[in-house]
Amino acid sequence: MIETEQSVARKPWPDYRAVWRWHFYAGLFCVPFVTVLSISGAIYLFKPQVESWIDRHCDGLAIEGRPASAADQIRAALTAVPGSTLNAYEVPRDARASARVIVSQGGKATRVYVHPKTLKILKTVDEDARFMRVLFRLHGELLMGNRGSAVVELAASWAIIMIVTGLYLWWPRKAKTFGGIVYPRLGGGSRIFWRDLHGVTGFWISGLALFLLLTGLPWAKFWGDYFRNVRRITGTAVARQDWTNGNTSNAEIRPVGQAGEHGEHRARAGRGRDRGPTPSDLTAVDRIVATVQPLDLPAPVVIAPPARGSKDWTAKSTTPNRPLRVDLVVDGTTGAIKERKDFKDRHVIDRIVGTGIAAHEGQLFGWMNQLLGLATAIGLILLSVSSVVLWLRRREPGVLGAPGPAVSPRFSTGLFILVVLFGIYLPLFGASLIAVMIAEKTILCRIPRLRDWLGLQVRAPIAVTTGALS
Repeated sequence: MIETEQSVARKPWPDYRAVWRWHFYAGLFCVPFVTVLSISGAIYLFKPQVESWIDRHCDGLAIEGRPASAADQIRAALTAVPGSTLNAYEVPRDARASARVIVSQGGKATRVYVHPKTLKILKTVDEDARFMRVLFRLHGELLMGNRGSAVVELAASWAIIMIVTGLYLWWPRKAKTFGGIVYPRLGGGSRIFWRDLHGVTGFWISGLALFLLLTGLPWAKFWGDYFRNVRRITGTAVARQDWTNGNTSNAEIRPVGQAGEHGEHRARAGRGRDRGPTPSDLTAVDRIVATVQPLDLPAPVVIAPPARGSKDWTAKSTTPNRPLRVDLVVDGTTGAIKERKDFKDRHVIDRIVGTGIAAHEGQLFGWMNQLLGLATAIGLILLSVSSVVLWLRRREPGVLGAPGPAVSPRFSTGLFILVVLFGIYLPLFGASLIAVMIAEKTILCRIPRLRDWLGLQVRAPIAVTTGALS
């Protein structure tokens, strides 16, 4: 349908061209980050399998007779890293697995693999240098600490806008078949193929992609602190949540499991427990192991020493399937359980977030969860590739290729309220939107060449097609 640009400008929001511009600019910013996060996230989905393969030489050991005590295994690990203190002891998953002992020295955590019978040191590795730990930091902070976390959060916020606007553009208005809507048309040439690949893929994965973006926000530094403050104001805060947010490197060591699996073995400075020196009576670990093993808690199960001034040890299941986690407080002298906290005992907000994190990591319902996450990651990569192809095909030489703005756009109360709500829920999105609007009005529109290249100029009234995306 052909209409004059004046009639298009009189249409209330959402105007197709306006939504298209939002989608274009959001996608232009997000695509590089979405690609990196999709690839790293796809690998991280298989963290248990990857780590099992990496540690394969330290498991499946030929062990004859009774293994050494946990106390002796810990002493061997402490000797291997002179001057270190005990951070945690991981209960072996089976009789042929090596003992994992995490020790800390000068703020640095080291994982020591000990032969359970001979006490031979099989391997030592810096916790921050482990492959999946590096991948996690790439995925969550682009290996740049809190600044990288803010960039990832900003990209995720605009990716949400990109998906929402993409669904509006995809919505069938006058379609007579499902071709190009729920399945791509393969006989229409390359132009139709790429457009359909983009739109159809977006339709099928949009819900899953939004879920991954939303469940990933609690790990972000800014949004995580924002969420924590909201909980404090509303009286829903807890003493210690089961996940960390923001950079966790170069900070005080916290016992394994206290920061959550994604937080690994560190917490932000000032929030870890003050453990003090390694307890002199390490036989407490043997008593605790004897208490914990019959409970058949989901692995990995870690035992951490008391905080300074306390005699209570902690034992915790740190299984990636968070709804199965259990926290125990144990008397080191007797091995008796003094307190047990299951997932169902947590605050409802923590249960919701914990369940979302488990699904985000692909660990909530087994291999099907992993495959759904993998399909979503592949779909996001296809969206990124097809969007770049479509952009390069339609872009005119010498310009960015952004859809042109309408003449005299109308103020929309509904749009304003929607943007404000997004800005409240996604504060970095709101702040960046304000910054972009100020920059556009004060700088970008005042430099003719830059204005024209970005597509910020209003074109002279011409006949346009409302379905100009093609």
